[in-house]
Amino acid sequence: MKTLLCFFGALLLASCKGGTAADSKSDRNNQSPDIVIIETSMGTIRAKLHRSSAPITVENFLTYVDKGHYDETIFHRVMSDFMIQGGGFKINDGFPKELETGSGITNESANSEKNTRGTLAMARTNDPNSATAQFFINVNDNHNLDHPSMGGYAVFGEVVEGMDIVDAIKEVETGSQAALSLDPTGRYLTSEFSDVPLKPVIIKSITRAPKSES
Repeated sequence: MKTLLCFFGALLLASCKGGTAADSKSDRNNQSPDIVIIETSMGTIRAKLHRSSAPITVENFLTYVDKGHYDETIFHRVMSDFMIQGGGFKINDGFPKELETGSGITNESANSEKNTRGTLAMARTNDPNSATAQFFINVNDNHNLDHPSMGGYAVFGEVVEGMDIVDAIKEVETGSQAALSLDPTGRYLTSEFSDVPLKPVIIKSITRAPKSES
């Protein structure tokens, strides 16, 4: 199923295989519950998560973070005056291929912060409660995405370091490209996507920051 912004129609816990449960718990205790590090092919972005205003959304996002879902995914939609969107596709044999995800979550846009420049929000389909793993970073104040407009897009964090990287990503050259997307039955279909970076911008990983960086 395409997870695009509807008005356009559209762990990584560092864990060794031989690690123990105690090791994993210790690692988690040394990680920040509020800061994530987004390592991209163009630089590092740090974001603070909004637990108080979007608790369901934050926990959902961190579930995908801890599973390593975002490793080697791409920013598959980039619009220089709007947002950069990613977290749902990986390059497979030269083509973006959508990743399978869990079920959609409750839309918290009514209580979340506003879609202002530098904030992170969840992408979804026309169903307000369909957000899974894909997210976007606003590069402008996009108040047309705030509740109640179109059901609203839930903001769950904000960039606290690396907005220059976001601004560099938003300026990459884009065009149309074929991609493999999931339909509602779980089948892959070839679809044409617009605003795709011609040179892939990779999300190498998203991880929780050490507590010392909180």
